[in-house]
Amino acid sequence: MSTTDEPLRTAAPAAPPTPETGLDAAQVADRVAAGRVNRADVDTGRSVGQILRANVVTPFNGLLATLFVIILCTGRIQNALFGFVIVANTAIGVFQEVRAKRTLDRLAVLNAPRARVVRDGAVAEIAVEDVVADELLELRTGDQVCADGVVTVSAGLEVDESLLTGESDPIDKSPGDEVRSGSIVVAGTGRFLATAVGAEAYATALAAEAKRFTLTHSELVHGTNRLLRWISLLMLVVGPLLLWSQFHSDDNHGWRDAVTGAVAALVGMVPEGLVLLTSLAFMIGAVTLSRRDTLVQELPAVEGLARVDVVCLDKTGTLTHGDVVFDEVQLLVGADADDVDEALALAANVPDPNATALALQERFPAATWTATGGVPFSSARKWSALGTAERGTWVLGAPEMVLPDPVDDHERTARDRADRIAAQGRRVLLLAAAPGRLVGHEKDASLPAQLRPHALVVLAERVRDDAPDTMRYFLEQGVALKVISGDNPRTVGAVAASVGVPGVSGADDAVDARTLPEDLDELAEVLETKSVFGRVTPHQKRAVVAALQRKGHVVAMTGDGVNDAMALKDADIGVAMGNGSAATRSVAQLVLLDGRFSHLPDVVAEGRRVIANIERASSLFLVKNVYSLVLALITVVTVGAYLFEPIQLSLISNLTIGVPAFFLALGPNRRRYVPGFLRRVLRFSVPCGIVVGAAAYTGYAVIRAIDSSAGVAGGRTVATLVTLMCALWILVVLARPLAGWKVLLVGAMVAVIAVIVVVPAFATDVFLLHPTPKRVLVALVVGAAGAALVEVTARGVAFATRHRGGMDGDGVA
Repeated sequence: MSTTDEPLRTAAPAAPPTPETGLDAAQVADRVAAGRVNRADVDTGRSVGQILRANVVTPFNGLLATLFVIILCTGRIQNALFGFVIVANTAIGVFQEVRAKRTLDRLAVLNAPRARVVRDGAVAEIAVEDVVADELLELRTGDQVCADGVVTVSAGLEVDESLLTGESDPIDKSPGDEVRSGSIVVAGTGRFLATAVGAEAYATALAAEAKRFTLTHSELVHGTNRLLRWISLLMLVVGPLLLWSQFHSDDNHGWRDAVTGAVAALVGMVPEGLVLLTSLAFMIGAVTLSRRDTLVQELPAVEGLARVDVVCLDKTGTLTHGDVVFDEVQLLVGADADDVDEALALAANVPDPNATALALQERFPAATWTATGGVPFSSARKWSALGTAERGTWVLGAPEMVLPDPVDDHERTARDRADRIAAQGRRVLLLAAAPGRLVGHEKDASLPAQLRPHALVVLAERVRDDAPDTMRYFLEQGVALKVISGDNPRTVGAVAASVGVPGVSGADDAVDARTLPEDLDELAEVLETKSVFGRVTPHQKRAVVAALQRKGHVVAMTGDGVNDAMALKDADIGVAMGNGSAATRSVAQLVLLDGRFSHLPDVVAEGRRVIANIERASSLFLVKNVYSLVLALITVVTVGAYLFEPIQLSLISNLTIGVPAFFLALGPNRRRYVPGFLRRVLRFSVPCGIVVGAAAYTGYAVIRAIDSSAGVAGGRTVATLVTLMCALWILVVLARPLAGWKVLLVGAMVAVIAVIVVVPAFATDVFLLHPTPKRVLVALVVGAAGAALVEVTARGVAFATRHRGGMDGDGVA
């Protein structure tokens, strides 16, 4: 109910004056021309120019470009192939990100917040960025204030400014009070005059951030960046030593050989495609989810939800459809049916009806009574009240809040009947009346004395058909579920039991949140054993999230109402329903555009696909970096020629890493998330990389020892073939389980290698290989031994990891 105990208060703001009818078209046009609009210089994600710079201007691209120019100076053009590969990879990355940006931008426009403005005497909805200075705006429950301003009209207006101040208590706003952008209307209605818009507004950035798609902190990104820092430091140390050894090696003849060897070693140590692949995987994951009506507002949320081990969800709008419908009225002893109908009709027909009022309107379309004042509903009070000229004061709300302590048989009977109805999974409200007037108004109102129950109003909620299957999925995946709702605990418990929430058999298993401890550590202990909670306040929802996080859980919070917004903001992953309030959508990382909770398993699966596949691809890249470092150190110690030409490293990188990693990163993968991405990648890549490096040097040394005509070129041929065999076996290990498309992928790489070896135009003229039967035989023997040792090493790592609790049985460390 949005009436108050006194008439609506209005205040005329200081100049420039804006009439009660709002600005006219000419005034709006003047302000638009002057640039006094609510636009911030923030786009939905990076611009095309920023995408180009981010993909092209990187430290490693700069290093590779320098090495590319140096190789060109040697005159050995074919060894410069790695430069063109980098260009191709970067072009693919730019293309995919621009394509993803355009897809996500379209979704952002469709999901952008709207504002209600008064212009030429009429209320209209416009985009937030089209609001101009001196605009007269209308506020309703659930709206997010989009500009700074001064309240001119208030009807029980309460706003939550915790996004700005951290203070969770709603603040009563009267005419003349200031409202700031970013705050959220939690009760009542009103109007305000916009005094600061766009960049001048206090929190315009909050609305812009709701549409921004960014690569923020994630375990994958953080781990990848650490790897890049370590590799950079190693290159700074090894590079000068390598250059010295190549110029002093007897195997090199002239500065061209020395420079070529040093460049090859440094190119091998650059993980040129790792960052690109990570960004691409996030982007493609976001676009994939967009096809399933899920808007990803922060790209690492795709990964983050894969790490979630607790999902907190509301009942209304998640387990149920949220569109409550009127069921019945049960009159209590002594109640007058006509009075009850009139009181409910008056409660239903308010200027800004909530879901309950809308449900009552179908049954009680009009009232003849006159309202003299009242208190609007708020999630903190859980009741509303109105005064009438004919029959005193009437209160409608949660039975346990309207009658917290029954004092006689009549009140106890009313509470018992309400509890029995709630236990059936239906929503029940208590309608009570008192002869006196309300004490106070709006925020500080208290229940009148001599309040007597007259009727129970029963509303029904439809349980979503897909809710049981969704609950079952999370249970199978080892994700704990916590149902936290503002409704009656017994109602919440009955619904939770009907959809199969673990540990809940009926209404009695739900916990009344009013009995929960305030201490976060004590609250965390309760949360470890209980799963369903009713009568949870917005402040308690935030406390639940904080308590679970204190226990080390990664928490996802779902919600659709304005009372969920702060909990969504605090959670590791906030999931908003597309049909929910604008405030809730603005702070969430994910928005389920069609409001279907059943999409969450798709999101979890996509997150797991991304994080597991990037881990595999990262292992491929890092193995190459490790064996390149091993061979560089061997070269420094032996003062010999480096084992590869740059063109040969390009061949190895593309056929065993670049092309396979791209397909692996995009392929299906339902492996459960296991913490410790960087540690696990290093645990696999370092020993396997050492094995590959040792095998390559063994092949190089053996052929030079038994074939006097081999020389450096013959040794490099064998080393290249051995490395190809070992690296392909690492690909086989990381691709397990070997589905048909993976076998085809590996087979295609083997076929390409075979063609290159047997066709002289490719082998000798392009890749500088000089195969002979003896060299191929040595390469096969040493390569097979190296591959066998890779298998043994991988199994040993997997065994050790399993016993440390870091494996999930998929065969990949």
